[in-house]
Amino acid sequence: MLRTLTHSIKHTQKSRLLLRSLASSAASPTVPETQKAIIFYEPGGQLHYKDIPVPKPGPNDILVNIKYTGVCNSDYHAWKGDWAFKPILPLVLGHEGAGVVVAKGENVTNFEIGDHAGVKWVNSTCQSCSFCEEAHESSCPNQKNSGYTVQGTYQQYAVANAVQAAHLPKDVDLAKAAPLLCAGLTVYKALKNANIRAGDWVTIIGAGGGLGTLAVQYARAMGYKILAIDGTNKKDHVLSKGADEFIDFNAVSDIPEEVLKVTEGGPHAVINVSNSVKAYHDAVKYVRPTGTVVLVGLPKGGATLSTDIVSHVLRAINVKGSVVGNRADTREAIEFFRRGKVESQVKIVGLSEAPEVFKLMEKGEILGRYVLDTTK
Repeated sequence: MLRTLTHSIKHTQKSRLLLRSLASSAASPTVPETQKAIIFYEPGGQLHYKDIPVPKPGPNDILVNIKYTGVCNSDYHAWKGDWAFKPILPLVLGHEGAGVVVAKGENVTNFEIGDHAGVKWVNSTCQSCSFCEEAHESSCPNQKNSGYTVQGTYQQYAVANAVQAAHLPKDVDLAKAAPLLCAGLTVYKALKNANIRAGDWVTIIGAGGGLGTLAVQYARAMGYKILAIDGTNKKDHVLSKGADEFIDFNAVSDIPEEVLKVTEGGPHAVINVSNSVKAYHDAVKYVRPTGTVVLVGLPKGGATLSTDIVSHVLRAINVKGSVVGNRADTREAIEFFRRGKVESQVKIVGLSEAPEVFKLMEKGEILGRYVLDTTK
């Protein structure tokens, strides 16, 4: 009797697995063997636009047909090999990929074929260390990062761990959603880490770039007063996004003095999304007592931040590093966008044009965010 019951249960389980597999196969689109991608083989080497194999998802992964992928300043630094921790080579860059799930591993239950998904910087984590348990996933020592330690999103099909992949509502524009997966998430988390209240002053350094443009908008949506710092040609752009005041770093000889004057005693928080080391040193001078300087932008390897210890202690200021947000932060950042509180300003070009975008980045001529269309 027991043997018969056990056999019946196993038969039922097998039947369910078979039906699930058949249903998945029927719904799954045809996935090609090869795809177009941007790949390089040595630091700063030629960015090749070429055919490479389409990756296969593991048992806990989803395969996303990337429709659009944002171009992040970090991609440029990864290509150049500017940081002490070097990426894998050869490498497909990118960690702001938005697209459609076309295949998934046998253990995946939180995504279905046809769902819209985002591939983020944090591609996977161990899910068992103390950092993961406490939702500090970006500090997981065993994390894998898209476009750095695993192949990224400058390709038509990319793999992501299903737990870390972002769910994207089907009513949002994938091209505009792509930059939110890193740029938007990064600045939103930085603003949360600043731990300030509505009506407080926040200074955003590098406010006219891809991260800065989003930072200004998230800060506005969160109710802060905003002092933006950037170059002359970005003033009108930044003010149009919601900044209350603007300082042109090219036109002011003493930035700390000017910031103190505009904010009447210093901002409650400073978010630096630029890679200027001088801007960091200025920030610890002018931040308001008990305020927080949030370090976001990454200078080239070897850069250090020094601060006068006595002044630091007596003013009780905080200096805090901030990377990207966790899964909850991702959901919140996307919801601001879905509700129209944040506009994602993008310029769409073909995937093959990534090298040209990097040239513009070198010249500091980018307003907003460039997004690559993987079909071109």
